[in-house]
Amino acid sequence: MIDLHCHILPAVDDGAASLQESLAMSEQAIEQGITHLLCTPHHNNGRYENDKKSIIAAVHHLQSVLDARHLPLTLLEGQEVHVTGELLTLLNQDELLFTDLTDTYLLLEFPTMDVPAYSESLFFELRTLGKVPVIVHPERNAMFREDPNRLIPFLEMGCLAQLTAPSIVGIFGKNIQKTAHEMVTHNLVQMVASDAHGISKRRFYLKEAYEIIEQEWGKEKVLQMQQVARDLVNGDEVSYPSYTEVKKKKFGLF
Repeated sequence: MIDLHCHILPAVDDGAASLQESLAMSEQAIEQGITHLLCTPHHNNGRYENDKKSIIAAVHHLQSVLDARHLPLTLLEGQEVHVTGELLTLLNQDELLFTDLTDTYLLLEFPTMDVPAYSESLFFELRTLGKVPVIVHPERNAMFREDPNRLIPFLEMGCLAQLTAPSIVGIFGKNIQKTAHEMVTHNLVQMVASDAHGISKRRFYLKEAYEIIEQEWGKEKVLQMQQVARDLVNGDEVSYPSYTEVKKKKFGLF
């Protein structure tokens, strides 16, 4: 199993606070059935700056520690990049890490309460450059939660969206869980990842998420999402069922 989004690197952001916690998270990931894990610390969000060079070094060090302890977990280098007007500059400066070695798929995070007005034009520029923005945890964004169909213009231009495992399990509450279910039903999200931050706070829940997805939508949906995760790591083209619009319920007296 591949996990595309995890804050396992020690003492670089609000994820693992120490090497000991990173090791504990690694053991928990293995128990979940995860074999490959993309290390994606926050970058350019106003609080954390984790540049490409430092992440590569941190992943290499943590992998060597895991190997010395014979823990069967393969770490990959990545970032969770905050969407700002500086994004193209960072790209041109070769400061960004993608999910794949061909520099195609980029994990991007919107502010929690907003989708900046310039986002569509920015993402269109990225698509013109052959990059594929992957919107992380859209179900936790206030604008997408208010109207999941706001994802459609991004999907139409070829972007992707990644659901967070704890959301569909219900860890973030019923409202976010409901939005997560709507997004899976309408194929507005194409993959699921843990966004794990620790062993007690915001754990993996990836195994549990896949179990729920299989119960609600069938094994084929699980296989589709797992294939997308492989495609993103390998830099391959993604194939996924077409999205559909979420129909708003009409209320009335009659």
